Amino acid sequence: MRKRIALVCAALSGAPLLHAAAPGTETHVTFTDYSPLSSNAEMARRLLSPLTAAQLPQLLQRSAAALSEQPIDLAAEEFLLYVPADAPPQGYGLLVFVPPWPQAELPRGWAPVLDRHHLIFVTAARSGNDANVLARREPLALLAEHNVAARYRLDPERIYVGGFSGGARVAMRLALAYPDVFRGALLDAGSDPIGDSATPLPGRELFSRFQESSRLIYLTGAADQARLQLAADSMRSMRQWCVFDVHDQIIRRATRDSTSHDEADAGALQAALDELLKPAKPAAGKLAACRGGIERELAARLAAVQTLIDEGKSHAARAALDSIDKRFGGLAAPRSLELQRTIDQPHE
Repeated sequence: MRKRIALVCAALSGAPLLHAAAPGTETHVTFTDYSPLSSNAEMARRLLSPLTAAQLPQLLQRSAAALSEQPIDLAAEEFLLYVPADAPPQGYGLLVFVPPWPQAELPRGWAPVLDRHHLIFVTAARSGNDANVLARREPLALLAEHNVAARYRLDPERIYVGGFSGGARVAMRLALAYPDVFRGALLDAGSDPIGDSATPLPGRELFSRFQESSRLIYLTGAADQARLQLAADSMRSMRQWCVFDVHDQIIRRATRDSTSHDEADAGALQAALDELLKPAKPAAGKLAACRGGIERELAARLAAVQTLIDEGKSHAARAALDSIDKRFGGLAAPRSLELQRTIDQPHE
């Protein structure tokens, strides 16, 4: 929010808005600006379940480690940046790409498609599947968005996160936890269900925004059977959690041996972006009814934990609360944290 306000103030004052580089591909880009959204504390709040995040100070104290403000030293990082030549009046769109490979590169054939949609593309080096998700891949993507937004005029309604394979799974987590940054996600051959210990739900305000305004495009090769099943499982999970703006696209290529597990070609990317950039279709009545079922289940399970506590069954209460934390994540807070403190209190 502060970043957006600063840009508006600069525009109103007549000051130079941004210091953009020339259009085209720029490699070995370095960024300098940090964001509070990429801090360790904020990422823990958004990306971990409440009970897990609450345990971090104790774990660090036991290990005599200190949690730094930011997980990334930007001076040591490099990015690739692709900027279309034509900037639309409302500002560029942006696709922050999380790769499965270690190098920062633009997939073959993507540049003309990005040009047609006026989408800037940015990706980080050393952010592949062998890199730590929470310590590197997620903060690198957040810092990429933050710094591109500082350089260029962006349309906030067209800022997306995407990825291929393992990078798509990271992109999905970021879209879920940061719906105030990313309008949606392009999930190319990689996805997971949500509402479990691996992909916990964020807090109520953030998750409501994700349900209401995020669009997800699942893009999978016709012969990539493993990822097709993962996509089906993920989309089913989304709908169970009242996330309805999800779209499935199957990539059918001319050559048989190229359909197993490759990043989207230009044609598939074009179709995916056409869908991703369409106006949202609100489903307020359907969403309200679906949310009601979740709230009733959550309330009943939290009440059951309180009953176990009242009956002195602390071990059973702890196990039940852990199960709620894994399934409902931030939706169960702050009540889940209050119950945890009650269970941890010494009894005389």
